[in-house]
Amino acid sequence: MPFSACSAPGKNSCIHPNHIPVQQITKNSFQPLIFASNQSFRISFDATILSSSIEYLKGVGPLRADILKKELNIFTFMDLLDHFPLRHIDKTIVNPISSVHPASEYVQVAGTIISTAVMGENRAKRLVAKIRDASGEMDLVWFQGIHWIQKGLQVGQAYLVFGRAGFFNGVPQITHPEMEPWEPSRAGGKAFLEPVYPSTEKLKAKNLGGRQIGKLTYSLLASLKEGDLPENLPDAFLKEFNFPSRFDAYSQIHFPSSEMAYKQARERLVFEELFIAQLRLALIRLQRHRYSKGVVFVQVGQLFNSFYHNHLPFELTGAQKRVLKEIRQDMARGKQMNRLLQGDVGSGKTMVALLSMLLAADNGFQSSLMAPTEILATQHYHGISELLKDMPVQVALLTGSTKAAERRRILKGLEEGEIHFIIGTHAILEDKVKFHSLGLAIIDEQHRFGVAQRAKLWKKAAIPPHILVMTATPIPRTLAMTAYGDLDYSVIDELPPGRQPITTVHRYEHARASVMDFIRAEIDKGRQAYIIFPLIEESEKLDLENLMRGYENVKAFFPEPKFWISMVHGRQAPDVKETNMQRFVQKDTHIMVSTTVIEVGVNVPNATVMVIESAEKFGLSQLHQLRGRVGRGADKSFCILLTGPKITNDARERLKTMCSTNDGFQIAEKDLELRGPGDIEGTRQSGLLNFKLADILMDKSWLDAAKQRAQMLIETDPTLDLPLHQRLKGYLQMQKGKLAWSKIS
Repeated sequence: MPFSACSAPGKNSCIHPNHIPVQQITKNSFQPLIFASNQSFRISFDATILSSSIEYLKGVGPLRADILKKELNIFTFMDLLDHFPLRHIDKTIVNPISSVHPASEYVQVAGTIISTAVMGENRAKRLVAKIRDASGEMDLVWFQGIHWIQKGLQVGQAYLVFGRAGFFNGVPQITHPEMEPWEPSRAGGKAFLEPVYPSTEKLKAKNLGGRQIGKLTYSLLASLKEGDLPENLPDAFLKEFNFPSRFDAYSQIHFPSSEMAYKQARERLVFEELFIAQLRLALIRLQRHRYSKGVVFVQVGQLFNSFYHNHLPFELTGAQKRVLKEIRQDMARGKQMNRLLQGDVGSGKTMVALLSMLLAADNGFQSSLMAPTEILATQHYHGISELLKDMPVQVALLTGSTKAAERRRILKGLEEGEIHFIIGTHAILEDKVKFHSLGLAIIDEQHRFGVAQRAKLWKKAAIPPHILVMTATPIPRTLAMTAYGDLDYSVIDELPPGRQPITTVHRYEHARASVMDFIRAEIDKGRQAYIIFPLIEESEKLDLENLMRGYENVKAFFPEPKFWISMVHGRQAPDVKETNMQRFVQKDTHIMVSTTVIEVGVNVPNATVMVIESAEKFGLSQLHQLRGRVGRGADKSFCILLTGPKITNDARERLKTMCSTNDGFQIAEKDLELRGPGDIEGTRQSGLLNFKLADILMDKSWLDAAKQRAQMLIETDPTLDLPLHQRLKGYLQMQKGKLAWSKIS
C-alpha cells in the first residue's frame, strides 16, 4: 500500500518500494551507518555457495538458523537474498510528533521515553511507552513480547521510532514500532536509505529483527562476486528490456543507489520470477500434450444425438456450444484432456458435463462426476437421472451414506460395466471402487479437492481418463493464467435465455422489519426465501447458538402454522439435513434458515429471496455464490444484504460491488483487488502464487510479457537445446525439486 504524506512539506521520510526518491548513496557511505561491525567479514565462495546452509553465514550459527528456518523459511544463503525488503526508508528525515495526523500512514519520529506501563488484562493486555520530543508526545504500544520489550526500554533514553501511525482517544500512537537508540548528530547529512525487512516477534526475541536481517544480507552481498549469482535469462531478454545483470539486480533491490536503479532491479527480478513460473507451466503443458496418452472418443453416437435432438430441455447458449466443441476436440485426439471449465452461477456447466458423459458412453466408456458435498452430489444425481429417464443409460449415486446393499450393487455394476455414470462424493475415490472402463472424470467445485485426491482418479483406468474440472467461482483471467496455466481453459460467459438479473440491495439492521415484510409479500405470491447466517466464531457450539437465535427470531416474524421453516447446518446428521432440504425443495416449507452449507449446488427455482445476515462478514466470492441460489426460475428474484450499522471500508466496498453487478468475473476481479491472490479460495494448493516479489495485480503487464515470451520460447525450442537457452535450461535443472510446483489435476 503506498505511503501517504507522513513528513514535513516537500520531504519523504518513508518510502514505498515503488517510490524511492532519487538520493545517491554508495555502499561505503551506507556501511558505517548500519554495518560497521561487519566491515571485515569476507568468505570465499565456490559455485554452490548460495546453496550453503544459512547457519554457516557469519552471525547466524545453529540456533539462529533454526529459528530463521521455522519463522521465515530461510534455509540457505539464496533464501536470504530472496527475503526482499518490504520498503526502504530515509533515516535522515524525522517527523515532529505534532505533525502526525489521521491521514499519516508510516512515520518516523525521534524522542525520549518518559514512561512505560503494562495496562489491561488478558487479550487487552499491552505495554504502553510514552515518547516525547520538542513538539509533543505519542504512545508506543506492544501486545506481544511485552516483558522482554519492557526490559530493553530505558526511560530517559532517546530513540528513533518508525511504524504505522494511528490514533486512540485522540492520542497518536504506533503499534509494534521499529526502534533503535537515537543519536541526534545523525540528523541531516547524506541520504540514508535503509531496507526494512519482514520479521516476527520470535525473531526479534533472538535479536533477528528487520535491522539485523539487513546486516546479514549486506554482509552476504558484500562477499559475493558476479559469478556467484550467474545469469539465467537469455541475452535477448536482457537486451530487449534493458535489464541489469542478476548480480546487480539483487544488490540494488536490497540496497538501491538510486530510484532508477531500484526500479530496474525490481522489474528484472519480477520478470524473472514470472517468466520462470510461466515457462514451467508451458513445459508441463507441452509434456502433457506430447506424451500423455488418452482414450480416443471418435464417435458422436446415438446417445448424444438422441438426447441433443429429443430430450434437451432448452437450446444451448453459444458459449455452451463453443465449450462443448472444445471438449469434443480434446477427447478425439488421443491425448488426455485436462480442461478447466469456468462458468458463472447458473450458466449451464452441468448440461455441458452431461453431454460430455454421453459422448463417453457412445464410445463405450464410463464417466464419473465427483462433487464436494452429499447435497450437491444428490442434486446432480436427481437432475441428471430426470433428464435421462427415457434413455438407456444407467446412473448411480455413491456417497458416504449409501447403504451397504446399494453400495455392493453399485460396485458390482461399475466393475461389470452395467453402470454408465457414477455420481458421488469422495466415496468414488475409495480403493474398492473399480471401473470396467473409466474414460471421463468430472470434478465439480474442484478447489475443494486436493491434488492427491484428484490423482486417485487417474489410477482407476489403464489409460488415465479425460479430466474436466468445473468451478462456479469465476477466477479472474489474470489469476487463471498464473494458477491454472497448465490446464486448457474454457469459459461459459453467458447465461441461458429467460433468466432475469437478480436485484441486490444493502439494508441496515434498523430496516429488518421491512425486510421481513418483503419476504412475507413474496411468500404470499407463492414464493420461498433463504435466510443465511455466517459461521464467524471459532467454536462450533457458538456458531450453532448464533444460528438457533436467528432461527427463533425468524419464527417470531413468521409464526406457525401459517408459515413453516426448514433449518439446515453442518452439524446435522446427513439424513436430517437431507430431509429438511427436501421439505424446502418440495415447497413444504416457506423459508430455509441455514448456514453457508447451501452455498453451492442447491437448486430451488421457486425461491426468489436470499437474505444474507451479517453480510459484511462474507467475502465477495461467497456472497456471489449465495446469491446464485435464487434467480434460477422465471420469476424476478432479490438478494438482500443485511448488516449492522458499523462496517469497515472494505466491507462497504464489497457490498457496493455486489449491488452494482451480477457478473461473476467482475466480482472476481474486485475480489482479487481487495483481498490479493493469496486469499482467493483454492489457489494456495497450486504452489504458483507464492511469489517472493511479483504482485500479479501490480505487475500484470510483466505477467503478460512473461507468458508471451515463455510461449514463444517453447514454440521455437521446446527442449531448450539451442545454445542461447543453455543457461536457462541449466537453471531449471538446478531448481528442479526445490520448489513446490504441483500440477493442478
